[in-house]
Amino acid sequence: MLSDLTTKKNIRTFSLSPENITGEKGKGGMCTLENGSAAAAARDLGTGWKVNPYIIMQPGTTAVLADVTGQGAVKHIWITDGAAAGRLLILRIWFDGQKNPAVKCPLSDFFCNADYREYRQLSSLAVCYNPGKAMNCYWEMPYFKSLRIELEYIGTQPCPVYYQIDCEEKTIDPDSLYFHAQFRRVNPLPYKQVYTILDGVKGKGHYVGTYMHWGVKANGWWGEGEIKFFIDGDGEYPTVCGTGTEDYFCGAYNFDVRGKYTEFSTPYTGMYKVCETDGTYRSQRTFDMYRWHITDPVYFNEDLKVTIQALGWRSEGRYLPLQDDISSVAYWYSDDLECDYPALPDADGLEIT
Repeated sequence: MLSDLTTKKNIRTFSLSPENITGEKGKGGMCTLENGSAAAAARDLGTGWKVNPYIIMQPGTTAVLADVTGQGAVKHIWITDGAAAGRLLILRIWFDGQKNPAVKCPLSDFFCNADYREYRQLSSLAVCYNPGKAMNCYWEMPYFKSLRIELEYIGTQPCPVYYQIDCEEKTIDPDSLYFHAQFRRVNPLPYKQVYTILDGVKGKGHYVGTYMHWGVKANGWWGEGEIKFFIDGDGEYPTVCGTGTEDYFCGAYNFDVRGKYTEFSTPYTGMYKVCETDGTYRSQRTFDMYRWHITDPVYFNEDLKVTIQALGWRSEGRYLPLQDDISSVAYWYSDDLECDYPALPDADGLEIT
């Protein structure tokens, strides 16, 4: 908040980027021409003149973007790539030496843009997608002992990556929770099955957001399904049950204004990208939606499961269980670091066709 800017703080700001890979004080912009990714452009100017603003990732390699010891928090991540790699870049984040990452997700999905092929502006408090293809995240990520961020590249051609991770070195409240993000995809969704957004979460915490990329494979409206939050031992029936897909993402009546899907992007929610073919193949639409529970977290004390139905319409006013291509990222905070997420699909399994 703006009022937070008026008081003294015992905080040290540091930033990790290709120009200062360790974030050390007074160590930025020191790369020599011999080692710089932009050495040719800076050859007349030398060290200190944007010599190493990006890294080049080779196929099958993993880059360490952050390896920090101490206590603090990530405040902002900005990243972009120069090869439209999309889901071929895999983001992983570990806190305090945990075995499995708390964040495991295709980079583009983590930043709410599964399909790079068509630009739309996303303007929210937690994530922004800005011209051109600039991915920004403002989720705070506290750590007590260490932070590690890696980026794996599963593409086939060299890929330039620009990034900056802005952090604070500070004392963390003992009650602070760890940030988590988990990716899932089912393509196609089996008939009469619900889509699972999140499962297997243990501990105490709160759910803070959902991003979904929805590929529709049938004509007509596709969003009648209900989202359900199964909290702290709920059995067959959940504690929180929504009324429809567009309702959960804070829209209504099919996101329809005057007979057309209408995009919107707000601080907390949006349906900000509709990709459509012409009328000949009108079933082949994709939709990108986000819902941030920043002011209304879903709290849990023991466990949490989140599902959503995929429902359209069939004859005689009956629901039609859909077999769509659905993927999601769930975002939450909890005190548990025993993460064990589903395996990610391979490159072909991640591809949006």
